[in-house]
Parts: sequence; C-alpha cells; structure tokens
Amino acid sequence: MHRTTIVSTPTRTTTRAAAIGLLFGTTLCLCPGLAQAATLQVGPGKTYAKPCAAIAAAKAGDVIEIEASGTYTGDTCAWTTDNLTVRGVNGRAKIDITGTTPAQQKGLFTIYANNATVENLELSGAAISAAAGNNGAGIRHQGLNLTVRGCYFHDNQNGILGAPSTGGMGQILVEYSEFAKNGAGDGYSHNLYIGNYAKFTLQHSYSHRGNVGHLVKTRAYASHILYNRITDEPGGTASYEVDIPNAGTAYVIGNLIEQASTTQNPALIAFGEEGVPAGYDNRLFVVGNTLLNTKGSGTFVMNQAQAAGVLTNNIFYGGGTVSSQATAILTTNFVAPAMGDPKFVNLAAFDVHLATGSPCADKGSDPGQGAGMPLVPSFEYVHPQSRVVRLVAGSALDIGAYELGNTGGSGTPDGGSDTPDGGSGGGGGSEPDGSTGGGGSSAEGCSCNLSARQQVPGPLALFSVLLVTAATLRRRRHAR
Repeated sequence: MHRTTIVSTPTRTTTRAAAIGLLFGTTLCLCPGLAQAATLQVGPGKTYAKPCAAIAAAKAGDVIEIEASGTYTGDTCAWTTDNLTVRGVNGRAKIDITGTTPAQQKGLFTIYANNATVENLELSGAAISAAAGNNGAGIRHQGLNLTVRGCYFHDNQNGILGAPSTGGMGQILVEYSEFAKNGAGDGYSHNLYIGNYAKFTLQHSYSHRGNVGHLVKTRAYASHILYNRITDEPGGTASYEVDIPNAGTAYVIGNLIEQASTTQNPALIAFGEEGVPAGYDNRLFVVGNTLLNTKGSGTFVMNQAQAAGVLTNNIFYGGGTVSSQATAILTTNFVAPAMGDPKFVNLAAFDVHLATGSPCADKGSDPGQGAGMPLVPSFEYVHPQSRVVRLVAGSALDIGAYELGNTGGSGTPDGGSDTPDGGSGGGGGSEPDGSTGGGGSSAEGCSCNLSARQQVPGPLALFSVLLVTAATLRRRRHAR
C-alpha cells in the first residue's frame, strides 16, 4: 500500500571526452559566467527584500545569502539558473508559505536548474489541493544534481520531491538536515521522495513523524542511507521507515531506524516491493544499524528482489521477522529479545549507545565490501543532525550503530560532505565513483558552484595556465 510512481523510464547515456578535454583535464572545466559570480544579499537593509527577488536576478554560479532575521512569509518561486547556492546566514532563515500556492503548484522552491545547492533554510507550508495532486513540496527538483545541507523541512505535503530531468541521471545529496511531519495524509506523499536519479545519498540527518507516508522513499539506481536517525516515534503514523521500491544498489549503514506501534505498514525497510525496472541492479546491504520495532510484529527487512540481501552486524530489537527473504545472508546480528538484552543506555529516549556489559560489544565481524564499496561503518549519527567518526574501541567491531567507548572526533559539521570510502568535498552531490564535488557536481564531474571559501581565478591566472599548458604540449610534440 501507499505506492506512487513519479518518474519516467530510466535511460542510460554514455559521455565521450574530447581529446582536448583529456589533455587539459580540469584546467578548462569552466562554467559560463563563473568569473562574474556574485553574492546577492537578502534581508532587512540588504539589496533584496525577499529570496525570490534575488534568485530572479541571479546569474549562473551566484550565491544568494538570506539573513535569518528577515521575514519571508509566502515567498515562493521557480528557477532555471544553473549552479546557484541559496543559503541562510547568521542563523537558519525561515520561509513559510502556508496559505500561499507553491510556485507552479509544485514547490516552495521549484528547481529545474542543474547543480543547485540549498543550505541552512527552514522550509514549511507547501501544499496544493487534492485535485492538483496533493503533493506540494518544500523543494520540488526537476533538474540534475541537488545538494541540501543543514535544512529543516516540516509541515509540507512532501519535504523534498525530486525527479531528474533525464531518468537515470543526476545525483541528490542531503546531509545534516531534518524532516518532520511532512505528508498530505494520503500515503502518497512523504518526508523525502526521491525519483530515479543515478544516486541518492542521505547522511547525518533526522527524518521523523511522517504524516502517513514514508520517512524516506527513493527510486534511485544507487541509494546510500548512511548514519541517520529515521524514527517514527510514539504516536507516529508513518508507513515504511525506508522504502526502496524499485531496488537498485542500496546501502543502509549505521542508522537508527524505529517503527512506531501506530505505523501504517508492518516493515521497517522495504526493498523491491514495486518491481525492478530494466537497467537496475538489485543488491541490498544492511550493515551496522540499530533497528527498533516498537510494533513488536511484522518484518524488519522486507526484501522482494532476487539477489540475496546482506544483513551484517545489526541489532534487531522488539520482535518480528528479521528478513522476509529466505536466501538473505545473515552474519553476526543480534536479535532481541530472543538473544537477550543488548543493554542500551536509554531506550525510552532513543539513546541506543551500548552500555557497559552489552553482549553486542566486540561481537561484530568484518563486513568486507559490497558491490565495490567498503561496508565498515565510518561514522556514528549524533543527535540532532550531526556525526562523529566511528573507531573500533575493543578487539572487534561492535554490533549495532554505535561503538562502545568510541573516541571518534567531533560531530560538529564542517560544511563538507563525507562518503564511506573516505572521499570528501565542499558539497554538491556525490560522484558515481564515491567522490564529491564542490558545491554541486555535474554528470561529467565538472563543478560549477563555488562556496564562499573558494576563489575564482582571474583572467591573468587563467591565461598563465593556458600558456603553460600550450608550452607543455609543444615540448611533447617536439620530443616525439
């Protein structure tokens, strides 16, 4: 139940690098208008009174800074300008459009552009009529590549609703963000609803209390659900906590996932229940999570794909079937209460760190790799919307999302994104190889979105680079 289709049939395209691009590498990976990139300021006493006025005036590569002290009620717009960064400053800027029709009856921000970055904003109140679809969104994304960082989406019909402009292309990265009480109550709208992008990453975030819909729903070819708190909580009415209806390659690593007793569906994680389209893989890796089933019955992992799911080092607490898949590969999991008490620090407060004497300490195994990606958890979720590095404190990995006695570094976000294989960058959507781009990655690895800390090379610097490159090519020709 509660199934929706929002995107076109996936297609795959192959890009061919020209010889000159291969010779020059990233030196000539330039974006139109980048040298003229500007910062447009919004708020009391600033050039622009409302965010949408600044967005309308912006050029590709510009940064819009929204003063948190301003009032932006009812401000909603669509844009097609590529490589924009829209961010709150001096606090989290709030835009509430309750009672105002979202732009194009789609989203508070309706984005057709490529490489958009939205940071440090609170977006709420996006709703349209049932006749129009009941699917207004805080962000409606229909371009390629979106980064959302440090944002709070609440009381919309969808928090984020995204469908790429080309099926099977583009990437979405969401990190350090919160989603609460989104959904129209019809089961077809969700806290997050991600279409058939090439890749979706949700990390270090908090999704909870969805209004009948799912807490996370993704149709991406590759879904990375990493180090989050995804909890329905007492009285919650969310359906699946994590729904991956078209399978794909999915990694669910290091999360706290909880199903309320008042849930609309009996499974915490659903995989492939709406079928696997042509061109998708169908591998599921569930590693190092703590899953709480307050309902006390149902299924923790409902896997309807053919390939065997890999479930390693998880705590399954509260009763119910671990996996619906008879061929699932189950390794060093802890199932409670059948295997005893895992000894959480404070279960009622959702503090599922392990207490001293936990039978889960030092009982995990090395999960190895899954489809080429390391499966050992790199981080732990820190509430709210943060993380710390996860270090093995004993003789072996602990079972569950937390390492007893972990001495990892600070959980304060530094503005960069991180991936399980160690790649990092200034944001903007993780690349297919696991790296991340600076503020919005393109499908071909060229980022056109600069953060405030990055410098645009001046004309003389670029000219010098070209001269050096030309001289190098000349020497190579003469050396033949």
